[in-house]
Amino acid sequence: MDVIPYDPQTTRLRILFATSELFPLAKTGGLGDACAALPVALAALGSDVRAILPGYVSALDSARGKRRVARLAEGGTLLLGHTPDTGVPVYLLDWPKFYRRPGGPYQDQDKRDWPDNLRRFAAFSAAAAALARHGDAAGWQPDVVHANDWHTGLLPALLALHRGRRPATLFTIHNLAYQGNFPLEAARALGLPEAWLTPDGAEFYGQFSALKAGLRYADRLTTVSPTYAREILTPAFGAGMDGLLRARAADLTGILNGIDTDLWNPAADPALPVPFDADHLAGKAMAKAVLRAALRLDPRSDGPLVIGVNRLTEQKMADVVLAALPDLLETGAQVVLHGEGDPALEAAFRAAAIGREGQLLVRIGYQEELAHRLNAAADIALTPARFEPCGLTTMYAMRYGALPVTRKVGGLADTVTDIDSPDAGPGEGTGFTFDDPTAIALASCVRRAVSRFHDSLAWRRTQRAAMARDFAWAGSARRYRALYDELVAAPIAPQRAAPAFLEAAE
Repeated sequence: MDVIPYDPQTTRLRILFATSELFPLAKTGGLGDACAALPVALAALGSDVRAILPGYVSALDSARGKRRVARLAEGGTLLLGHTPDTGVPVYLLDWPKFYRRPGGPYQDQDKRDWPDNLRRFAAFSAAAAALARHGDAAGWQPDVVHANDWHTGLLPALLALHRGRRPATLFTIHNLAYQGNFPLEAARALGLPEAWLTPDGAEFYGQFSALKAGLRYADRLTTVSPTYAREILTPAFGAGMDGLLRARAADLTGILNGIDTDLWNPAADPALPVPFDADHLAGKAMAKAVLRAALRLDPRSDGPLVIGVNRLTEQKMADVVLAALPDLLETGAQVVLHGEGDPALEAAFRAAAIGREGQLLVRIGYQEELAHRLNAAADIALTPARFEPCGLTTMYAMRYGALPVTRKVGGLADTVTDIDSPDAGPGEGTGFTFDDPTAIALASCVRRAVSRFHDSLAWRRTQRAAMARDFAWAGSARRYRALYDELVAAPIAPQRAAPAFLEAAE
């Protein structure tokens, strides 16, 4: 069955949104938040959006109204349900041998990558490609397929092979550092075309890269901030893909992610003891007092409450934060760190907290409600990064009046205006930035923020400026919608017949 041509005068634009994470069905980080919110914003613009997600145990348990719409070869079933909070229609690929496992989407309970991740996400991409090419049992077919990160990199590649009409494809890079690199023999064993296993295809330094497949074969590319889109064209930030990205620079657009401003809303957040907004900050003071008592922080401190709600990885400069901790504590600040990541860094932060009770607290793991409470209580949020595609954590902090201390890189440069920047007019500063990824630079920036904290009137002005930033998805969704419209209006040339690999998903 050919895809029905899209006519903007008579048909709603049909979008299939493919992702490995979608909050609240599955989430390990910002990808899950972004892929939950953008479909909602696109639907508000009149688009007919459906997501597709692997059938993890958490997704099958959380999705509502599930019904079978297709049975696949080798034991797979395609279900259609909807998210429990926003009602976004979502296809779930229920394939027990691939997705009904303990642990997370990518790793087992001991945080080891599943050894068959290439096969798992190739199966997901093949099923999504079959849905895109043939539609579901009710005849729904997309005009555009929007794939996200390496887990869906094979999806635009498979559709590019299809002979005849097919949906247009858009591939979004949420983080270029996560590339989905696997042995070439593992890719060859799947029956992927030999042309893909060459440098002109998706071969990458002797391996097969699912990310490169998406970059190479999608019709258009986006990434999640304008500055990051420019940075990844350079060797310093291109993670080895900069040559290919420069070759496709005309097809690459940077669109800053938004956040779910209903979910992250201090004026209506059920996790908070008292709601507040930029004009009524008494509730923020209450949130700080309640959190201090709950976490047994010294209530006599007149220093700021500094939080770090982030992954404990080198990308997020967790090692630098660790090195800077003594200097941070010398400012009189109280520090609460909440996150998980590198086991060695987790252990080091736990050790650093010993003997510093009342001033330093480390909570390993991630709890959504605690993240909301920390942002509401905090005066300062540590959100530094060696590289940062977007920086949702920084947006959440600013939304709750926690002023960021962050590095001027990637999406952070598009998000935070330093209060002392010559480009910042009166009342336009929204935080504190630094350049060098070092403990000295970070500690210096924190000292500058702590100094400003003690000027309460100036601090309140900066809080209000930060909280006034519009991080809603509506503007970003309009830019995506414009890209989709360009894509469906452009002719798409078929390449060659699809490989036999697709047969298992049809």
